[in-house]
Amino acid sequence: MAVDKKALGFFYGTRVIIWDIEDARRIWSLGYFGKPMGIPKPKTPDFKSPLLLDLLEAFYLYEKNYMDIVNEKGSPISLESLLRLCRRSYTGFDEKYLVYKDLRDRGLVVLSGLKFGVDFAVYKKGPGLEHAPYLIDVVSHEYLLSGDDLIRAGRLATTVRKRFILAVPNLVDKKVRYIMFSWWRP
Repeated sequence: MAVDKKALGFFYGTRVIIWDIEDARRIWSLGYFGKPMGIPKPKTPDFKSPLLLDLLEAFYLYEKNYMDIVNEKGSPISLESLLRLCRRSYTGFDEKYLVYKDLRDRGLVVLSGLKFGVDFAVYKKGPGLEHAPYLIDVVSHEYLLSGDDLIRAGRLATTVRKRFILAVPNLVDKKVRYIMFSWWRP
């Protein structure tokens, strides 16, 4: 990803909005970041609307130096302040962000998996170009996978034709282990 100039995002509660249309298009084009307001499934960056970013996306873009973020009054928000805001409004932010960052740094497109009941839906190419091949749930290393959880995950993944993956982040060494499940018929 290369950016000629930084975009400017405005922090509002639990979201960041890029109001400048050219900045919004440029940031979206970096890898399907955010959602153009009023456009449910954009296929190209020719939209004419502001870009709404989730906190994970905004923090990633800010940390990568692709954007600056200001509050509603226009005062700059530091990375440390943004991290505090993210932790306050996003359960398990540090763990989920470590997984999000790892996947994005690998060149994958990472979107919310809320409609599937998981943390992330992950694409190799991007939405509109393919269906997300992976569903990822972030769990701690203490997580005990029950039989019910395994059956639920298997039924979901096979129903929507996706691979189910557990991501286990380690905040100490900043690494993520991935455990992928496959189901087959005998």
